[in-house]
Amino acid sequence: MLKENGTTTITEFIIVGFPGLHSDYYGLVSVTLFLIYVTSVTGNLLLMGLFVFSRSFRKPMYIIMVNLALVDISFCTVTLPKIIARYWFDAGAIPFQVCFFQRYLVHYFGTLTSFIMMIMALDRYVAICHPLRYPSIMTNRIMAVLNVLAWVFAVAPPTITTVQAYELPYCGPNRIIHCYCESISISALACAGSSVHRVVSVSTALLVLLGPLSFIIFSYGCIIVSVLRIASSHGRWKTFSTCSSQLSIISLYYVPRCFVYITSLGGFKMSADFRILLVLFYSIFPPLVNPFIYCFRNQEIRQRLGRWVRRQQAVSQKPIIHSVSQ
Repeated sequence: MLKENGTTTITEFIIVGFPGLHSDYYGLVSVTLFLIYVTSVTGNLLLMGLFVFSRSFRKPMYIIMVNLALVDISFCTVTLPKIIARYWFDAGAIPFQVCFFQRYLVHYFGTLTSFIMMIMALDRYVAICHPLRYPSIMTNRIMAVLNVLAWVFAVAPPTITTVQAYELPYCGPNRIIHCYCESISISALACAGSSVHRVVSVSTALLVLLGPLSFIIFSYGCIIVSVLRIASSHGRWKTFSTCSSQLSIISLYYVPRCFVYITSLGGFKMSADFRILLVLFYSIFPPLVNPFIYCFRNQEIRQRLGRWVRRQQAVSQKPIIHSVSQ
């Protein structure tokens, strides 16, 4: 299917990836990205499995974790396989419509992650600042509704910008200097109207990013004040540790993104390879480390995994003990 663009017809884009990367390193990069993808999917599936198969994990906080894990799996699956194929099999071509569909999903899951981070901050705010009311406010039902609303409301921003970008005329150049189809890399190929689209895209991205971030900063500001009011130093440390994992994940998501946006708006020039590396870092690093942060920082998950490991060790040792007794 061809898309008529007024002055020309484009049927596909070419994913370039890192423009300065020598071909000798294609294999290393593809294997690294493949291992990151497998590790991210496996770790997040493990978190989802703990929630599904264990009643003790069916709590509001874990509903957020499961939704975040599902988003992380989805984002990695949308972005990484194509760039892996580009470096592994030299398969960088992507159909025109498929590229815009990938663009939509990339920004949809990015928007959704921002909303889930806001829900995570809300959960910790109620738990620490209003602990007596937490069981009645943050029920499993309410938390499920909040997450469903996040999935629904995240549809609008990427839909608006993707439709606008799809209607732009593309007059020949079709090499996307990025690891996947995203707003800036596609609009740079348009031969007209890209400046207006860039303003709309940046404004929408800042709204999606800074809106939830403002609420998150307010929530954790209230949390810090509440923690400082606790008389016991042990109590302060224990209270802070309950939200440290969420704060780590939020920092990994927002700090690199804010840096990229601030440097872009400030006119700071960076090489294409460095910008792609930064974007790739804040895109795939959080899904990679989120399961490990939860496993190491959450005592309940550590205990559950420890019991599972000991049970598996006991099962594997049974045949050996039986053979010795014979």
